[in-house]
Amino acid sequence: MSKKLLAIVSLLILGSLVLSACGPKVQEGTVATGDLVAYQGTDTSDIPTLDPQLGEDVTSINYIENLFVNLTNYDLITSDVVPEAATSWTISDDGLLYTFVIRTDIPWVNHNPETGEVKQEVNADGDPLFVTAEDFVYGIKRSCDPNNGSYYSGIIAGVLKGCEEVFYAEDPENIPQADVDAIGVSAPDSETLIIELKAPAAYFLSMTPMWTIAATPQWAIEAHGEEWIEAGNIVTNGRYVLNNWEHGVSRIILRNPLMPEDMQGKGNIDKLTINVVPDVATEYALWLNNEVDLTNIPGGELEAHLANFGDETVQIPDLAVFYIAFRMTKAPFDDVHVRRAFGASFDSATYVSELRQGQGLPMKHFAPPGIFGAPPIDEVGVGYDPEFAKSELALAGYPDCEGFPQVTLLGYSGESTLAWIEFAQANWEKNLGCSADLIQIEQQSFADLLTATKADDDEAPHMWTLGWGPDYADENNWVGDVLDCKFAVRIRRECNEIDDLVEEARFESDPEVRKELYAEIEDMYFGYEGEYPFFPIFLRIAYVGEHSWMDRDVALFGGQQYYNWTIDWDAKQAAQQ
Repeated sequence: MSKKLLAIVSLLILGSLVLSACGPKVQEGTVATGDLVAYQGTDTSDIPTLDPQLGEDVTSINYIENLFVNLTNYDLITSDVVPEAATSWTISDDGLLYTFVIRTDIPWVNHNPETGEVKQEVNADGDPLFVTAEDFVYGIKRSCDPNNGSYYSGIIAGVLKGCEEVFYAEDPENIPQADVDAIGVSAPDSETLIIELKAPAAYFLSMTPMWTIAATPQWAIEAHGEEWIEAGNIVTNGRYVLNNWEHGVSRIILRNPLMPEDMQGKGNIDKLTINVVPDVATEYALWLNNEVDLTNIPGGELEAHLANFGDETVQIPDLAVFYIAFRMTKAPFDDVHVRRAFGASFDSATYVSELRQGQGLPMKHFAPPGIFGAPPIDEVGVGYDPEFAKSELALAGYPDCEGFPQVTLLGYSGESTLAWIEFAQANWEKNLGCSADLIQIEQQSFADLLTATKADDDEAPHMWTLGWGPDYADENNWVGDVLDCKFAVRIRRECNEIDDLVEEARFESDPEVRKELYAEIEDMYFGYEGEYPFFPIFLRIAYVGEHSWMDRDVALFGGQQYYNWTIDWDAKQAAQQ
């Protein structure tokens, strides 16, 4: 069994299935009473969204994975793309047309938190509603709508025919219907979905498990607007239903009793409960008291934890790479020499070995090992070079940081992030001469950080912490989907020859040529003549406390599949006595 973790989560659940006996077979389920297999966990932040077309962070994506089905999914052991809503697919000889056969028995459901009922949605005639190819057409076209403000829409627009024209429309409020109709997705019938690409992209099938192109319920969205994702309103089609969402406090999801049996998953967790806590120390204390099933481990507790709980600890290389980004249009970071100086003066190796206590690998470029097209870990990029950094700052007109203005660095909340940004402050003082009082630091929740870093230059921070976990196993998901000038809404890159090279690599058919192109692109970003929109720091390989009654495989791509996690319920209850 492979054991890994992208985010800490929690579960518990419900049960029995009741079918109506006459007319169209509209399904209804009720909450079972009795002893439910329950997973309990914590998080340090709220869920930013449950809307599949808007999700762009790991917390949201984890829940979306369990509340909605995707077109396809990833096998957790092999990482192969496997059927989900689509039972099979074919690809045209020219690589432009993908035709999917959609299964017809996945119901759209609504859960009533007050009564515990799970009811299948019906149309105006009272007929039961099942997921159709048309629902995918609606979701995919919705992902191209610039008015939704989805980061991942830009990723889809890069490959889907006609999507880019809509997403980058000059007048988003008045997009011609003809342009929407020209988006390369159609449903000749309720069981057939056709997706047309603007050019052959060898990695497109690996994108089809993405939540951004999931089917969504048009009628519920139109009825409730932005509130459609709230408990009681939300209409879903996945293995779980939303029972409770008290923003900033807690959330509960329960098993969907109406899900087809062969799609329920191999897990046994009936109910997942997550409580929001202020920090990892609180989470860890709850784990020690057997009140939660999984935990991150505070840095100060790691050595003792490994000594005392080695048999309940796993180390997870989740392929997430963390970095400090620059607002490239905001002085002084509009000067490439300043960006290079700040990047090359950060000692990633020492940070990983000492502050992270070995929980990671230092990174000199962006894409990690295991991603197709990623260069060898030590062959591309500057990394830590304090002499180069010092000379670059002098070239920018700030020798030994003389005359350097005060700048802001925004990190997301948490003790470990504070240690990270204080380490950066110390490095910049040691290697560049920039005193700590020149780097004003602040911390916000992850959701607030995402909002703040999209603001205009006057309000946005100069720098911020972020990380990127893979959505699919291709270098395009890194240098293309994160750094493409057309939707780098935070760093505000201007389009240049790097983007032309990324576009070439995206649609190149020869895999060896693609690898060569990506090595060149990484160097153009992070080499000695690099643009440095941000500087990569480390690949996370974190220790996680996991009680012995847990049995799970961890997803490297997409959201965590809670429906495949198992708890030895007798062992858990015995430990809690």
